[in-house]
Amino acid sequence: MMRVDELVRDLKGVRVTGDAGVLVTDIQLDSRRVVQGCLFVAIRGNTVDGHQFIPKAVNAGAVAILCEQLPEEPAEGVTFIQVPDCEDAVGPVSTRFFGNPTDKVRLVGVTGTNGKTTTATLLYDMFRKMGYKCGLLSTVCNYIDGEPVPADHTTPDAVTLNRLLGRMADEGCKYVFMECSSHAIVQKRIGGLKFAGGVFTNLTRDHMDYHKTFENYLKAKKMFFDSLGKDAFMVTNLDDRNGLVMAQNTKAKVMTYSLRSMSDFKGRLMESGFDGMLLEINGREAFFRFIGRFNASNLLAVYGTACMLGRDPMEVLTVMSTLTPVNGRFDAIRSPKGFTAIVDYAHTPDALANVLTTIADVSGGKGRIITVAGAGGNRDKGKRPLMAQECVKYSDKVIITSDNPRFEEPGDIINDMLAGLTREDMQKVITIVDRREAIRTACMMAEAGDVVLIAGKGHEDYQEIKGVKHHFDDHEVVRESFLN
Repeated sequence: MMRVDELVRDLKGVRVTGDAGVLVTDIQLDSRRVVQGCLFVAIRGNTVDGHQFIPKAVNAGAVAILCEQLPEEPAEGVTFIQVPDCEDAVGPVSTRFFGNPTDKVRLVGVTGTNGKTTTATLLYDMFRKMGYKCGLLSTVCNYIDGEPVPADHTTPDAVTLNRLLGRMADEGCKYVFMECSSHAIVQKRIGGLKFAGGVFTNLTRDHMDYHKTFENYLKAKKMFFDSLGKDAFMVTNLDDRNGLVMAQNTKAKVMTYSLRSMSDFKGRLMESGFDGMLLEINGREAFFRFIGRFNASNLLAVYGTACMLGRDPMEVLTVMSTLTPVNGRFDAIRSPKGFTAIVDYAHTPDALANVLTTIADVSGGKGRIITVAGAGGNRDKGKRPLMAQECVKYSDKVIITSDNPRFEEPGDIINDMLAGLTREDMQKVITIVDRREAIRTACMMAEAGDVVLIAGKGHEDYQEIKGVKHHFDDHEVVRESFLN
């Protein structure tokens, strides 16, 4: 519990109407979850304005309201905290309410288009193997030292995030590794948190439905590094043209990693196969159970971050060599027929190109590449034709199918993808709306030495159609197809 005047002590431009000494027992952004004693935060969202739910929150027992605009008739006995911007205020207020958890843990944020989940998860796995209690906040799942907490977004809202961080601190976690999405950065969900360090993986087209332009998307990512303090570190990818752009205005200590250029953490890919890779890092060689150049880059980010957190480089390499790939990230499944199926989360043009060129490099052109891919509904439509183009460019056969259509018609999404293809391209392409049938067909077509890529869903165990999540796991469907 905390008094209102304590909660808002450091806020700028705040105006309190009512009893500033009232005790708050919890914070909620959703009026449906408000109970007696809560502080309700009225966020102006993209589609819904939380101010319209203030009466409902009051009726449910809210004793205080954080808002930008007072109701025409403020409820008696309720304390109103008026601020210029609720998105600005909710982070610092939540951080204070939950005991300033990032003063007690070393929080590292990972951002970029691709590689966030792999990098954050491998750091979490590695530090736990080193004997530390750790937390993970990721697309796949949140973990409090081994205890799973389901994830609805890449980065939770500010209240949920601080609640989780508070639990992690209370349970003795020393390190927390967290994916920071561009949405979360712009919406200030990470506001008020103190980061020990930040990692930049790469930047390619994504989320144009939200950011509208690539420049806005870049600025969103850069905001994270601009906000790092002088006691923090930044580990950035020198192989990405935006790696140094991200570092331009940061106060943090900047360290670089690269597979191509001289850098603080320099890697060289020695050998690569479907069972793993031999990678040299800063002059030392080690074998890792990961596939492809993009994973070599992720491993360099992990290595550099661990070193910046004070771990011994040899210890880092030793533990890294025992790690295994993240679920749904380049998962290779060997078929009894002698072909390899790969399940991967790739859902952007660049991610598809990375995965497909890796498959081509590792297979050495000895077999065909058959790709099954779709695009998500109610998301960036501009990337759909580009995704189809990358599939055709690097594959011998492409089956375009449904992904998570959400509230769109799968056929419309498929047509958007096909719009990027020429008549010549179409000779490689077939369309099968039913994703299960598409995967089965690809596996039936495959012969010994071929590689079947099933892209887009990776770790997800559902397919979202018209607002309903139906159980669907690409891994399961692949293994079922092997039996037919």
